[in-house]
Amino acid sequence: MTDVKMISDYLDSFAPYNTKCEWDNCGILIGNENKQVNKIGFALDLTAETLEQAMEFGVDLIITHHPIIFKAQKNFLKGNLAFELASSAISAISVHTCFDCAESGVNDVLCEILEIRNAVGVESEECKLPMARIGEIDESDFVEFAKKVSKKLNTVCRIVDTDRKIKKVAVCGGAGMDFLDDVIKCGADAYVTGDCSHHGFLDASQKGIGLIAAGHFETENPAMYRLMDIIADKFPEIELYMLNQSNPVKFIG
Repeated sequence: MTDVKMISDYLDSFAPYNTKCEWDNCGILIGNENKQVNKIGFALDLTAETLEQAMEFGVDLIITHHPIIFKAQKNFLKGNLAFELASSAISAISVHTCFDCAESGVNDVLCEILEIRNAVGVESEECKLPMARIGEIDESDFVEFAKKVSKKLNTVCRIVDTDRKIKKVAVCGGAGMDFLDDVIKCGADAYVTGDCSHHGFLDASQKGIGLIAAGHFETENPAMYRLMDIIADKFPEIELYMLNQSNPVKFIG
């Protein structure tokens, strides 16, 4: 019999919860750790859409990247997604920044998709283990590489251009602008992340690095398929479902 705690312990073995950022919330967040698990659903986020599918499939556990309980809440009333999850006796585990840092986690998967070779972690004071990655591509025009990122991730990128050819490329899925100075110190010619503010674009421009903001959802969601494969290899007796999640960001042009 496989229970929630066994799944959690295995996740903790390759994406240790204690490597999360201090502000983060990882591990078992909802449910009974002794409950038997026969079906697991995977999603980047718990949304009304993914929760409805989880209930239809009859899953015992949902594993998400972003924490189901993140910010402080003063109540959990009917209609709140965490309340509805608990009311349905579905347990929940989050692997957020610990999976960003992990081997074969979010940023390693992003490197594979973008064909970045010999990727290594970028040290930073922001986290306990290296989160961002830096590696090499065949020398390329920056705009051509940005077009490749758009195609590979099925997105529309926003960029800060650079005139020079690029070879060393750093990546960090999601909100990775805290690592801009770290990747510059490592010699990155270009940096791919998910989110970026106006002032982040200005900062990159002033510091002379090519920047590609490819979308939070787009840079992180592919790694959930890798996570599902990892669990499938370890627990072949459990039925696994990728819960379809619509990107909340729409592009109009």
